[in-house]
Order: sequence, then C-alpha cells, then structure tokens
Amino acid sequence: MQNDSGAPPKGEDLAERLLDFAVRVGKVADALPKTRMGRHVAGQLVRCGTSPAPNYEEARAAESRADFIHKLRICLKELRESRCWLRLAAKGGLLSEQRLGPIVDEATQLCKIVGQSLVTARQISRPRKPSDGE
Repeated sequence: MQNDSGAPPKGEDLAERLLDFAVRVGKVADALPKTRMGRHVAGQLVRCGTSPAPNYEEARAAESRADFIHKLRICLKELRESRCWLRLAAKGGLLSEQRLGPIVDEATQLCKIVGQSLVTARQISRPRKPSDGE
C-alpha cells in the first residue's frame, strides 16, 4: 500500500527496517564463533534481535492506545538489548567492530525512532489540560 506521494506509509518503512534488522542479526549470529561465549551471544541475539519486528506488527494491530504503547515498549526494550549484545560481541572480539559497527548504528537509529513513537503515542493518549485562556 502506498500514500499519495507513491511512497509506502511510514509504518511500512519501519516494519521493513525492523525485518531487515532481524535478518542482519541472524547473519551476525551465524557468523559468531562456535565457542561457549559465541554460542551464548548468538542465542541471545537471535531471541532479542528477531523480536522487534513481530512486536511492532503487533503494535500496529493494537486493540487500544495502551496496548499499542505496551507493544512499542517491548519493541524498544528488545532493540536496546540487541544493541548491547552486538556491542558485547564487538568488545569481546567475537567479530570485528568494523563488521558490527553498521548494525549497532542501525540498532541505535531504530531505538531513536521507536522511542520517539512512544513519546508521541503517550502525548496523544494524555487528556489535554485546559489552558488559562479557555
């Protein structure tokens, strides 16, 4: 589905980026060494790195504003956790910082986008206080 400008709706763009992120995380997990640490980090990454995309889709189909906010919060938490595991993999020398830098950057960008969406959703859900002039 596209809007009047021919571009996909913003929600679709984010959904696609989250799906691409999940694919990239899977590739990183597969590339990690088969050591105890590598397997541990890989398992954690697969769980948290593939979670934001379906949680975002759940948020888009939320039954209420509170449900939407709840699902977005889970998405953000999983993105933050993913970023932490990716940074650990780089700092621990499991994969090079050069290789992991772009996906860590994408995780940071996605955190900012989802975080701002949460701020907006919370503002919309609060009843407005009447101003002094009303």
